Order: sequence, then C-alpha cells, then structure tokens
Amino acid sequence: MIVAVDPDSTVPPYDQIREQLTTMIQAGVLAAGVRLPSIRQLAADLGLAPNTVARSYRELESAGLIVTRVGRGTTVSQLPTLPAAERQRLLRAAAESYLATAARLGSTVDEAIAALRPGA
Repeated sequence: MIVAVDPDSTVPPYDQIREQLTTMIQAGVLAAGVRLPSIRQLAADLGLAPNTVARSYRELESAGLIVTRVGRGTTVSQLPTLPAAERQRLLRAAAESYLATAARLGSTVDEAIAALRPGA
C-alpha cells in the first residue's frame, strides 16, 4: 500500500491519507478484507503523529470503508459493487495520485508502472 503525504499541500495530512485510502478502497485497489497498517506503523512510515493517522482511520470507519477489531487490526470493509464507469473514474484518480507521488520521488512513469507488477 502506498500512501504519501505532501507537506507543502494546503490539505491537512489526515485528509490526504483519508482521501487516498478512500480512492484505493472504492477503486478496488484495496480489496475487502485487506489488512491496513497499524496506526503507529503508518504514522512512523509517513513521519506523522499517531493521532493524525488515527483521525483518518476514524473518519474511514465512520464512512463504513474500514473496520477495526481488537486483536485483529484494521481491515477494508466489504463494499457494494460500483458501476463500471464509476470504478474506472476512481481507478483513474488512484492512478493519477500514484503517478504524482512517483514523480515527487523522482521516478519515471515506466518505473512507477514496473513497481506495480507482482514480484517487482
């Protein structure tokens, strides 16, 4: 799972995380049952305070996109099937976000695509 926070953005970090995860879940990039990183792990990976990630997770849970269970962690909820056009729109938004992150990291489009292939 690739989530990135742009420190120069006017969008608060918790919102950036929430928006990216929402897009990935709705597009099917993160399928139902997929376990998300713990709040502490994602916060450490992104260099953020755990409360920032916790707020994102709370909002995602309120929206019915994720479920947190003690001892089992946080997983993606089962979503209703979206129409093909909506899935395509959401997938395109996720891809654009991913490519923007790759560009910020100095990667080419070909490198970004190669990183998506299994075993890469």
